[in-house]
Amino acid sequence: MAQLDTLDIVVLAVLLVGTVAYFTKGTYWGQTVDPYGSSLPTAGLGKAGKSRNIIEKMEESDKNCVVFYGSQTGTAEDYASRIAKEGHSRFGLKTMVADLEDYDYENLDQFPEDKLAVFVLATYGEGEPTDNAVEFYEFIGSEDITFSEGATADDKPLKNLKYVTFGLGNNTYEHYNSMVRNVDKYLTRLGAKRLGSAGEGDDGAGTMEEDFLAWKEPMWAAVVEDMGLEEREAVYEAVFEITEKPDMTPEHDDVYLGEPNKNHLEGSQKGPFNATNPFIAPIVESYELFTANDRNCLHMEIGIGGSNLSYTTGDHIAIWPTNSGKEVDRFLNILGLASKRHSVIAVKALDATAKVPFPSPTTYDAVVRYHMEIGAPVSRQLVSTIAQFAPSEEVKAEMVKLGSDKDYFHQQVTDRHLNLAQLLEILSKGEPWTQVPFSLIIEGVLKIQPRYYSISSSSHVQKDKISITAVVESSSKPGAPHILKGVTTNYLLALKQKQHGDPNPDPHGLNYAITGPRNKYDGIHVPVHVRHSNFKLPSDPSKPVIMVGPGTGVAPFRAFVQERAAQAKAGQNVGKTVLFFGCRKRDEDFLYSKEWQQYKEALGDNFVMHVAFSREGPNKVYVQHKMEEYGEEINKLIEQKAYFYVCGDASNMAREVNILLGKIIAKYRNLPEQKGEEIVKVMRASNQYQEDVWS
Repeated sequence: MAQLDTLDIVVLAVLLVGTVAYFTKGTYWGQTVDPYGSSLPTAGLGKAGKSRNIIEKMEESDKNCVVFYGSQTGTAEDYASRIAKEGHSRFGLKTMVADLEDYDYENLDQFPEDKLAVFVLATYGEGEPTDNAVEFYEFIGSEDITFSEGATADDKPLKNLKYVTFGLGNNTYEHYNSMVRNVDKYLTRLGAKRLGSAGEGDDGAGTMEEDFLAWKEPMWAAVVEDMGLEEREAVYEAVFEITEKPDMTPEHDDVYLGEPNKNHLEGSQKGPFNATNPFIAPIVESYELFTANDRNCLHMEIGIGGSNLSYTTGDHIAIWPTNSGKEVDRFLNILGLASKRHSVIAVKALDATAKVPFPSPTTYDAVVRYHMEIGAPVSRQLVSTIAQFAPSEEVKAEMVKLGSDKDYFHQQVTDRHLNLAQLLEILSKGEPWTQVPFSLIIEGVLKIQPRYYSISSSSHVQKDKISITAVVESSSKPGAPHILKGVTTNYLLALKQKQHGDPNPDPHGLNYAITGPRNKYDGIHVPVHVRHSNFKLPSDPSKPVIMVGPGTGVAPFRAFVQERAAQAKAGQNVGKTVLFFGCRKRDEDFLYSKEWQQYKEALGDNFVMHVAFSREGPNKVYVQHKMEEYGEEINKLIEQKAYFYVCGDASNMAREVNILLGKIIAKYRNLPEQKGEEIVKVMRASNQYQEDVWS
């Protein structure tokens, strides 16, 4: 047989490709890409299109306003979407929403002067950028920054850039809203022009929503004046097209019933497992640490063996929750969707820059159960938007009043802790709101977020199992017509009950689809991923440590002490390990009471535990009181460069502990209190003082 030369092979290959193209009509390369078709992380790989050039993207899609967001839990992303929506509907801006990690920023010096950039930025942890904003933040704040046309900071390269900023922060943290403050400072230094004031929302004071609403009106006034815009009557325009698919059933292989991506749909878990792709982890063991009249506390061991997931002591585990059946039913009923909850729908973005927040095709039930934060507080802005779709003029008038009167809204909605479905149900006396477009619900209700728990086990002691410690939330609030129930903790309690033989768990009157979509969780699995943390023991185990953690704030300290006990058993030199723990009563909620004795045996006199029982005596005793009592010991250890850790409630306990430590240092060193505060600030800056706190 004659040998083919290279040219022959090329010609034959071209003919073969052409023949396949003709007969398949492009089937193999003309398909729409499913953004949920892969489990792999997509950061920077085209979530908003292939180009990482934001100016190109805006030109291609004919946009004159881009709203960037830096978001950790989805709230900043929600505010960004609301700004974009309002900018378009009220002022005719051609808006797009952009994830900060999807673009490069060297070409901001080419940003056209007739366009607007908006930055909605959450501050995460101790004044840090959110994960998706790290690269942008490092670039824009760089001392030796250089842009695409060679300009440096001294050249004011962003003199054509007009921008708006809003920050999401928490005043219980020392570096309150530092992300938005610093970005505003950097942009101004580079010559950019801010329109309106830099807005700041305060989650610590519980005023985030009202801070946002109060900021945006004067901001829009400044934008209108500068850009020569005219306000028009805001008419709702859907961002998503919802198409019901009567030819498909939920049993169809291509229909998503709550699966996060295509690999999960097809029944194959593939890593890497992360914030967009959970691992369906087995619950190896579960039990209740205590059960009281108004609360109970869970301990769970979650298996990660074989997943390639790893953690280090002090990290967090993210639990992906499922909404309770009771609230799913309420939501579907009040929107008039209960009868077609299992109808298959296709959801398509009507704007090339918008992204459907869940895989499609799917069902109404799956969207509400697995993808929407239906238990969240309802916003005043959403109430205003939905008013036009009220089932009667009387109800519409009430909705308009709620949306326009801040104090009335607080009295009728916020103070009663109502979610959207509860509010609609009360206002219409149960009559369904059948005119509300489902697109508006997708746009207006936050995407459900994973809940993060401090890991209460040491990775050195059990690398293939993660322990969590969680109080199940179920509380009655003054003025609230409903018992407030934690979405995720009650879900975990249901899983525990299932594991212990209850065929139909119903914790606190709630029920959950705990077997998951298509029974893929079988009742004893839960979707998880791991988030790494900077809350870490010193690398040298001989360093002394002081830990303050009341209630479930003790979770990471169980892990810390467990690790140091194992190090001591292995013959390592382990330093003084002091734990301040607080609970109500020793026979009620003294978490891990027997374990601490085991750790004491391993660590000897190097483990000291001071327990504050708040309800055992005539006066309430908290960890702060115990710190004062042992202040001299604390100061001596700090002088020996002890690491100081706090875990728990940010707004009260953590703030008070921070202030108290400064006072203790000042008292035992005969210094002014201001000097004690400065020493604590230095400890924070050097990571000698670390917090793992929540609001």
